[in-house]
Amino acid sequence: MKIKVEHEPSQKRLELLGVFSWDIWTKEVSKIPWYYGNSETCYFLEGEVIVTPRGRQPVTMGKGDLVIFPAGMTCTWDILSDVKKHYLFS
Repeated sequence: MKIKVEHEPSQKRLELLGVFSWDIWTKEVSKIPWYYGNSETCYFLEGEVIVTPRGRQPVTMGKGDLVIFPAGMTCTWDILSDVKKHYLFS
């Protein structure tokens, strides 16, 4: 189980995925535990986060990143600056 981060994907790629029609999630600076029952793909419009999967190395992500979180992953979100992201669970 690995978090996949694509830095600065092209506008065309984002449009092909339909990112801008996905729901938006926002969260202020905080630290939250999370479990992914389903895979999530998201695109960060704002913010910076360090996500630490249980038993694995932390992964940094933020504004301009397209990220895929695997189903079955338990992690902690350390939100360093307020987040706004488009997201889609599959």
